[in-house]
Amino acid sequence: MPFNLPGVLVPLHLLINPRLVVPGIIVKDIRQLDFPALYKAGYRGAVFDKDNCLTIPHEDRLVPELADAWRECRETFGHGNVLIVSNTAGSHLDSGELEAESVQHHLSAPVLRHTSLKPSYACIKSIRAYFASLPRPIRDEELVIVGDRLLTDIVMANRMSRRAPPPIASTAATEKSSSMGVDSELARSDRVGPLAIWTEGLWKRENSALRALERGMLKGAERWVLKPQEQAWRESLQHRFVKPPPVAEEEKPAKEGWMRRLVRRFRG
Repeated sequence: MPFNLPGVLVPLHLLINPRLVVPGIIVKDIRQLDFPALYKAGYRGAVFDKDNCLTIPHEDRLVPELADAWRECRETFGHGNVLIVSNTAGSHLDSGELEAESVQHHLSAPVLRHTSLKPSYACIKSIRAYFASLPRPIRDEELVIVGDRLLTDIVMANRMSRRAPPPIASTAATEKSSSMGVDSELARSDRVGPLAIWTEGLWKRENSALRALERGMLKGAERWVLKPQEQAWRESLQHRFVKPPPVAEEEKPAKEGWMRRLVRRFRG
């Protein structure tokens, strides 16, 4: 795992603004996300982490169980509007951009080339530049950012939010503004920005101590910092955009051996 100075400094930022670590939505994995509902609400682009979100860590192929959800996501948002941002593939650590090319091939989505690791402001600048360069530019508040790490993916998404502009007095102007962007009911009263989505399920366990620390920070922020209206806002997002978790296939009972059948008959 590369040394990530911006990530190391995040706890200091959390002392000032603990809300940075709080996601808007929590799911087990991307199969729970209702991508058509997100698009209908006004979201037009998506940013995904790679390891433990879409792939097994240090592998380039999509986790097979996610194939249908990943296809639906790309079809919903459209070609080029789904971007993979990794602290390995496409970063300055990716020599010759070989890993980025491999991931791009296997996942059929562009990989951001960036010189600074998440959640740095330099990385945020690169993400904004990418979406601004599209034929139909996408604003921060029209993005969903999905990842498995609270201190990188979720903090980065929340750093991209900004203070909401003052309300428009004219009803007609308000309706026009809503039709051009994300559903106004989804925005918190004080902030606008990307929707931060945390995938808490892991396809392969790693950095257990760090992940336990992240969970502790999240629980602390949820308990001591969030106001009731913020909790209600998060609950509304879960209700609107999250599907029930996928049902695990029932394990078939093991075939009974001849010795076990003989014993059962003897006892019977």
